[in-house]
Amino acid sequence: MKTLLKRYKYFLGLIILNIIVYALYPSTGQTSIDITWSNAIEMLSILPPIFILLGLLDVWVKRETMIKLMGEKSGILGVLIAFFLGSAAAGPLYAAFPIAGVLLQKESKLSNVLIFLGAWSTTKIPMLLFEASAMGWKFMMTRFVINIPVIILIAYITGKLLNEREKKYIYNSAGSI
Repeated sequence: MKTLLKRYKYFLGLIILNIIVYALYPSTGQTSIDITWSNAIEMLSILPPIFILLGLLDVWVKRETMIKLMGEKSGILGVLIAFFLGSAAAGPLYAAFPIAGVLLQKESKLSNVLIFLGAWSTTKIPMLLFEASAMGWKFMMTRFVINIPVIILIAYITGKLLNEREKKYIYNSAGSI
């Protein structure tokens, strides 16, 4: 029971906080509960398809293939695949983290996984199209061209700053090694 409470402490804390706010300020509390409920429904509608795709990725793509395409010796091909996967994705950023975990389990290079996360957060094609329509193509292209080297730079600097023990911890946390 203690492990269950520990695992869901933030969720339970949110429920308790909503109850307290509702008791003290009913109008604000109701708004808070409505927003919490809406966000929960949104997450529950997005995560199951992501987990189905993750299961398929885990079964269909062999570890050896992933190591070849995105592993330590993948070179520019790994970077391009990471960018493509991140940029072609749809959905909120929290959906990218389970995918990043599977990439780590399949022994993808850490910098490629970080590039994937950076691309998901800043270079998604639907977001770029919306940005171009709202802010103009010049702004969108300028930001896009600046983001690409910055994402790569951050990924490689992070990879170089982490020692082997820290990298091993990251891979172990993802379920590999």
